[in-house]
Amino acid sequence: MSDRLFIFDTTLRDGEQVPGCQLNTVEKIQVARQLEALGVDIIEAGFPVSSPGDFNSVIEISKAVTWPTICALTRAVQKDIDVAAEALQYAKHKRIHTGIGTSDSHIRYKFNSNREEIIERAVAAVKYAKKYVEDVEFYAEDAGRTENEYLARVVDAVVKAGATVVNIPDTTGYCLPQEFGAKIKYLMEHVDGLSAGKAILSTHCHNDLGMATANTIAGIMNGARQAEVTINGIGERAGNTSLEEVAMILKCHKGIGIDTNINTQKIYPTSRLVSSLMNMPVQPNKAIVGRNAFAHSSGIHQDGVLKNVQTYEIMNPKDVGIDDNAIVLTARSGRAALKHRLNVLGVEIDGERLDATYQEFLKLADKKKEVNDDDILMLAGADRAAAHAVKLDYLQVTTGMGVKSVACIGLDIAGEKFEASASGNGPVDAAIRALKNIIKRQMVLKEFTIQAISKGSDDVGKVHMQVEYDDHLYYGFGANTDIVTASVEAYIDCINKFKK
Repeated sequence: MSDRLFIFDTTLRDGEQVPGCQLNTVEKIQVARQLEALGVDIIEAGFPVSSPGDFNSVIEISKAVTWPTICALTRAVQKDIDVAAEALQYAKHKRIHTGIGTSDSHIRYKFNSNREEIIERAVAAVKYAKKYVEDVEFYAEDAGRTENEYLARVVDAVVKAGATVVNIPDTTGYCLPQEFGAKIKYLMEHVDGLSAGKAILSTHCHNDLGMATANTIAGIMNGARQAEVTINGIGERAGNTSLEEVAMILKCHKGIGIDTNINTQKIYPTSRLVSSLMNMPVQPNKAIVGRNAFAHSSGIHQDGVLKNVQTYEIMNPKDVGIDDNAIVLTARSGRAALKHRLNVLGVEIDGERLDATYQEFLKLADKKKEVNDDDILMLAGADRAAAHAVKLDYLQVTTGMGVKSVACIGLDIAGEKFEASASGNGPVDAAIRALKNIIKRQMVLKEFTIQAISKGSDDVGKVHMQVEYDDHLYYGFGANTDIVTASVEAYIDCINKFKK
């Protein structure tokens, strides 16, 4: 009989810490419901004490989902734990995730403390959390760089204090797979509470050296029975372990003998939903969910696949939710086809919102031969800008070889119309200068990234911008078949986020 691995998804906590990828509460609920459909066991919904938004999101997610455990992060601080418990009041299954750094570096420089005091604080936090919930998880931050003997003492102490799960994070992504696997094995052999089944070990690996998934699998094969992951591997710095990679590794390698509850056919739609809501494109060569993951360009590969798909594919695309017989959306497609495709991608819309999205779909379809999944996800998310105070009315740009670029722009600001023009070093520069002639604030463009979300010359391009205003950084996003328009929309998106 196979062992059971619990999937702990932290997309809405660690994943959302990526700059520019913050979600509002409604969007978080949408992701949480999709994670529930995917089969995730535990959803880390946020860090309640960090902000009123996080606190409210944990409350609303607790109400919105049924069977997954809802987890709230805290530090080893009583106030954090009090706030987490309050945020979890509506959860059907609740968990408090508390902890403290255990590496010598953290003990010395972060806490100005010593090993014995850290153990005391860890035990106190677990015991305090136990007053509120039965299910308490303890994290030993920077466990990857913590000496094994001392780490075993910490784990032993918190298990005796009542921790049901102990998280062993490779916080900096430093460990080699054999090193991390050996660490888990050492703990399994030297902590009596683990071998007695009083608690399970969890992995939480970061990808700074590209080894997050390898380390996670090494941990699982040496006794860990919970894996902390994110959709698309998003997260701090270089990201976290990818949920889709762990799920499909265990599915493909039956010999490992470990199963998950993940419905793998919902992996691709979940990936696309998170990518769209967080405005974070999936790299084309990303394992499992990248657009090239099942593409074959080499003649030798193509020949082999045509003869027998298993020559170069170890997975069936349908196993991860990629249907190669999907309905093709064109200008002749109706509302039903659009709604169906959005439902497949995890987005449910009806009524006026569907009507508005369909009208935008028709405009885009008139410009393109075929509308792809990324296009319609962008369209479905466009209504989030409907409540913005500043909106783009029109944009006209004149540019060319040997001609100075000139842009004319019209804005709607809280119902009042404004127009301006400007010249610049290229069409984007001219358009932004014209925009600034209306929005007269000291704004500095810090980052400007253009990314095609598909391959054709008529496809939608995404623009990500970072603008500094009043000593704060703001992130904006725009998408359009015209990259100049997308750039202006991204800049306007930043402006609409300025603190008043």
